[in-house]
Amino acid sequence: MKIYADHPLRFCLQFLGDAFALVWIVLWIRAASALHEALNALAAPGALMEEAGDGLTSHMRDAAAAAEDVPLVGEQLARPFSGMGDTGEDLAAAGTGFQEGVAELAVGLSLLTAVLPVVVVLGVWLPSRIRWIRQASGVRRLRGLAPAAGAELLALRALSSASAGALSRVHRDPVGAWRSGDADAIDGLAALELGRLGLKR
Repeated sequence: MKIYADHPLRFCLQFLGDAFALVWIVLWIRAASALHEALNALAAPGALMEEAGDGLTSHMRDAAAAAEDVPLVGEQLARPFSGMGDTGEDLAAAGTGFQEGVAELAVGLSLLTAVLPVVVVLGVWLPSRIRWIRQASGVRRLRGLAPAAGAELLALRALSSASAGALSRVHRDPVGAWRSGDADAIDGLAALELGRLGLKR
């Protein structure tokens, strides 16, 4: 598999593009992680509400149990404390719900922050890199054939991929020259295909 071009300028551009894509992905993932931590910190009031509600429920239930021990009026004395205990449960449930809502928001926004920029860069950069690697790997295999056969196949690729202007600079009739087996024209076309991909002969 051929990953980078042979020519220095093309190699540098490819390497810098790959490095930029990698740094871009890492930075957005770190930004998403930092956002997740920051949003999770907003759940602290919910934790305090839950703790306060649990404490209130526990104390009021203890007070209700103590009030029930009072002869004759114990049940009536315990009733307000039991009501306050139910209020504590509601407060604790509200605190738990607040924490769960903040956690869901943190996960959703963090995923959105990480995924969208990564998808954009992968959608722009990755297809072109894969296409170049496939083409360059194919050309590399052609170069491994017998010199004449490899050159003819590279010339044929040039005929199908190069612009008309580039082909006319190699020969006035590049297709006819290829069909007739003109060695100079075939070599020129093969070099054109290699140069298009930034590869050396």
